[in-house]
Order: sequence, then C-alpha cells, then structure tokens
Amino acid sequence: MLRVICIFIILICTYSCKKQNEIVYEPNNQIDAFKIYKEGLEAFDKNDFFFASKKFSEAEINFKNVDYAAKAAVMSAYSLYAINFFDEALNNLERYLEVYPSDKNIIYAHFLIAVIYFEQIVDEKKDIDPLLKASKKIDYFLEKYPLTDYAIDLKFKKDLIQNQLAAKEMYVAKYYISVKKWIPAINRLKLIVNSYDKTIFIEEALHRLVEIHFHIGLEEEAKKYASLLGYNYNSSEWFKQTYKIFNKDYKIVLEKKIEEKKKEPKKGFIKKIFSKIK
Repeated sequence: MLRVICIFIILICTYSCKKQNEIVYEPNNQIDAFKIYKEGLEAFDKNDFFFASKKFSEAEINFKNVDYAAKAAVMSAYSLYAINFFDEALNNLERYLEVYPSDKNIIYAHFLIAVIYFEQIVDEKKDIDPLLKASKKIDYFLEKYPLTDYAIDLKFKKDLIQNQLAAKEMYVAKYYISVKKWIPAINRLKLIVNSYDKTIFIEEALHRLVEIHFHIGLEEEAKKYASLLGYNYNSSEWFKQTYKIFNKDYKIVLEKKIEEKKKEPKKGFIKKIFSKIK
C-alpha cells in the first residue's frame, strides 16, 4: 500500500512540473501588416523582387482584411514572375485563385498565368508543352473576358503562338521529307493547311505538298495544291518555286525576258507618258 501511495505522489509531481514548463503559443497581435506591405513596396520599387515577394507573403498572412491579403498575394506572385521564378509564381497564383475566388484582381491573375506560360515558349525545336499550356490558357481568358484590355494583348500573343505551332509542324514535316517518309510529312503539312492557314507557314506548306505529290507521281493532287497556292499567293516566292516544278524552262524563259528588256531602246520621260496615254 505504501508503495502505491509513493507512485501516486511521484506522478502528481511530474504532471505539475510539466504544466509549469509547458510553452503555450500565443499569436503576436503587435505585427503591423501595413508596415510589412510598405517594406515590400519599397523593395519592389528598387527592383529587389525576391525580398519584396517575401514581404508581401508575410503581409498576406497578417492582414485581417481579406481584400488587402488578396492584393498582397498577387503582388508576391508578380514579384516572383519579375525574377523569372515562373514555377513559384504559378503556384502562388493558383493558390490565390483557390483562396480568393471573388477578389477584384482575379482577371489580372488569369492574365498573368497566360503570360507566364507564353514567356516560357522557346522555339519549334524545343518542348511543345508551354505552347499548348499558353494556348489553352489564352483561349480560356479570351472566352471568359473578351472585352477587357488584357484581351487585346493576349489576342496578339495567340497569333504568335499559332505561328509557333505551325513552325513546329513544319519542322517535323521537313524531318520526314529528309528521310523520305512521305505520308507522315503530308499529314503534317495538311495540318498546317487546315489548322494554321492564317500563319506565315501556309505558303511553304502548300508548296511542299506540291513538291511531294509531284515527286511520288500524283500530279493531279500536286496541281490541286498548286492551284490553291496560285489563287491565293501568286506573287509569293513559294509560288515561283512551285511554278518551276511544272515548268522546267521557267528560269530560261525568265532570263530571256530580262535580256529582251535590256535590249529595248530607252524612252525619255515624255515619250513614256505619251505611250501610256495612247
């Protein structure tokens, strides 16, 4: 019995000591979120974007007003974007969209996401993933916010993306041509004709289709694409190249016309005028 009483007393003492030494967390109400935000702005104005991002994030979690917190979150994301921390900026923006779905800066956040994807595009030889993500995000923005000022900028970027996607298809098509894989080359070129007909690659795509079909003996199909090229782009260099495919004497005839032109007697200015009005 005495042993049980001793154990009980020891347990009580141990518990009492633990309670006295236990550290209880209490929020620090003295942190001034506005002061922290101001420090972030000062760093931002000095182009110290990394420090600015840290301060804006700190201000966000200390603001009691949800509108101020949301603005701090956007500023933090933009600061990261400014120093090309694209992944971190995207993560911040996606979190912002989840936490503050009704904030007044929501349109700008969607715009900034589209811009970040766009600025990660390199060239037609590199990864196509940023191209597709940028295109998808821009389409979403233009559909949801078509009348905003941001939409004008994104429409221009959309045209550039279309050209880049067409360049990617042309790059692959040329590879297939170089290894004489005619069917996949034709499929890639047709994709440009059908999906990217407003890009600068449409003329070359039509010419390559003429070239391939003529080479493999499908002259009627070649003439179909040549007619399409001639009807829409008959003054382009690609049409001249296409014309040479069907007329091997094209260069000789052209040189002959140039020589004949040189041999013509030169007319004075007055005689030229009279010849025009006769």
